Amino acid sequence: MIFTNLIAASLPLLFASALPSAPSYDSSESFFYKGFDLSSVKIEEDGGAVYKDSQRGNITRPVEDILGDGGMNVVRLRLWVDPKAPYDDGYYESYGLNYTLPLAKRYYDKGYKIYLDYHFSDYWADPSKQATPEEWPTTLQPLASTLRSYVSSTLKSFKNAGVDLSIVSLGNEIRHGMLWPYGYVEVDTEPTSARIANFTDFAYLWSAARNGVRDAVAEGVPQPQVMIHIDDGWNLTLQEDWFGALTRTGKVHTSDWDIFGFSFYPFYGTAATLANLKTTLNTLAKKYSKPLHVVETDWPDICNGTDAPALSEPSIPISVTGQIEWVHDIIDVVKQVPGGLGQGVNYWEPAWLNNTGLGSACEDTILFSADWSQYPKVTGYSRPSVNMFKGV
Repeated sequence: MIFTNLIAASLPLLFASALPSAPSYDSSESFFYKGFDLSSVKIEEDGGAVYKDSQRGNITRPVEDILGDGGMNVVRLRLWVDPKAPYDDGYYESYGLNYTLPLAKRYYDKGYKIYLDYHFSDYWADPSKQATPEEWPTTLQPLASTLRSYVSSTLKSFKNAGVDLSIVSLGNEIRHGMLWPYGYVEVDTEPTSARIANFTDFAYLWSAARNGVRDAVAEGVPQPQVMIHIDDGWNLTLQEDWFGALTRTGKVHTSDWDIFGFSFYPFYGTAATLANLKTTLNTLAKKYSKPLHVVETDWPDICNGTDAPALSEPSIPISVTGQIEWVHDIIDVVKQVPGGLGQGVNYWEPAWLNNTGLGSACEDTILFSADWSQYPKVTGYSRPSVNMFKGV
């Protein structure tokens, strides 16, 4: 959906601070976010996919009901600005507001908390790509104004649809910033003074997005928790240098975000160990006194062949049992963060039946067995790992 009728805020007000402040959090808060990213479920269903509950005699059920029985209490959904063909032959003409908002309403009406993941792009945004939306300005200050208005407008759309967002991530895996080229950052820049200078334009843009949240709240949108999401949650050096550079620009303050969100995958570096994750989370909790979540992870049920990656915890079996063990081990690390600041774990896209590797070199990391015997129709049979959050 093309975002139109942008209301450009005047520059003197672009970074106004006399707006509603972020909520404070009690570190003894008992609620623990146990979630799944279910962004692609409607694509699957529209293509004829059905989901079977193996624990209930293989009856057909909505995927969120199966996962909810297994302990899920929050759903993560990504939002793209203006997705359109020819991306991947049109397959990804999805995840825009007209797609994501009804899906959020569906889950919200069933009692799940909603965690919105802004990509600030027309397409996938991750450490290797953060393309500025095609219809957005190409100079810094108008781009910041557009970003601020876009965040405010979309948040109001969710509120008007009757969806209260619990968490809003301003950017997805933004290790290298967002809205390239202006918002590109390189955390390995040396010396430190050069790194801080390198972060300045990105900080300006991120602050504009944050003020978009403030604008929406000032107009009646319930205050969501604001997240910054970085990949490689096991890499303490990366996280300390990144957040240090961001705040030392003077444009983003530690009070501007509420939650740290980290991706933690076992495929992309054998240093992605549970011990290293624990070190990162514990160190950042002590330094910043903010809640921390692992917001993306998965583990393979099948991972064979010459291209199979080395996994960071080789003692955990490649199996359904291993999927459960991996996630339970992460939950243990998160829940042991000092001060009760470890407050959530999300598994990425467990029901994406025609993308079972989920970006890894493993054949299958989802939580449903995909049966293509009646192609093009596909049936997903739930594995015992759909219950990974039950009782934890």
